[in-house]
Amino acid sequence: MVVGDPRRRGGTADRRAAKSFDAYHAGLRAAFEAGEAVLAGGGSALDAVCAAVRALEDNPVFNAGRGAVLAADGRAELDASVMTGDGRAGAVTVSRWARNPVELAKAVRQHSPHVLLADPPRSLLATWDVVEAEVGWFETAPRVEQLRRLQAESAEGPRHGTVGAVALDGAGALAAATSTGGMANKANGRVGDSPIVGAGTYARDGVVAVSTTGEGEAFLAGVVAHDVYARMAYGQATLARAVEATLTAELGSRDAMGALIAVGAEGQIVVGTRSDTLLAAWRDGDEIVTRI
Repeated sequence: MVVGDPRRRGGTADRRAAKSFDAYHAGLRAAFEAGEAVLAGGGSALDAVCAAVRALEDNPVFNAGRGAVLAADGRAELDASVMTGDGRAGAVTVSRWARNPVELAKAVRQHSPHVLLADPPRSLLATWDVVEAEVGWFETAPRVEQLRRLQAESAEGPRHGTVGAVALDGAGALAAATSTGGMANKANGRVGDSPIVGAGTYARDGVVAVSTTGEGEAFLAGVVAHDVYARMAYGQATLARAVEATLTAELGSRDAMGALIAVGAEGQIVVGTRSDTLLAAWRDGDEIVTRI
């Protein structure tokens, strides 16, 4: 199992709001351990990636769930998706009410005939037993200040901080999950790649599970997560070569920043990036590695 969160170093808004890298290390480790505990107990890859992402959504260091960036109207509009290797997926965009958007995406997969729901109503949460956030849960002081500054400067907000996880379970099933607040000061209703199956999230048993993050429009146009799968399934590329080729072709050609985490059907792990800094965690033997 791998969890990750890529970002750029520097940037005025980032420097003022950033936590110490120790906090990122600790958050990644805690998320990894949450997902790994599910797998160790015989749980599914889906439950593992959701447990890991849920831990990241609850940690205000990351741009997902509590502490996510705010849209132009000052509210959090959250996106999340999940996909399992059997081809089933669920996603939400402009989620305002679920404390953990990844759990709502999981519920869409389990309970809805649809794949993607936009601005899901509060009433749906109770129907599906998804926990609702308390008033003001998502908005933190640093994010409020960040939005005020960006609007005062008429500046575009940063595009980093999306979180994701991929896992292979004991039964050989693969799963991926992705969650984000998107861009700070984004236009209300803007949708990036994170809730789009094939762009931000993809999984197929026997091949690969992928979670991506970065400049969403590039990932959307390049259908990046599915492109990794296609290079492996149809072109017989190794996971490492598929990731490298996809990042070069789809992000390099667009001069876009981003990264992805992937796990193959045999448990091979690849962390690929076109980002100044990549935050990720995985197990290497007896050690949990956190890379920044």
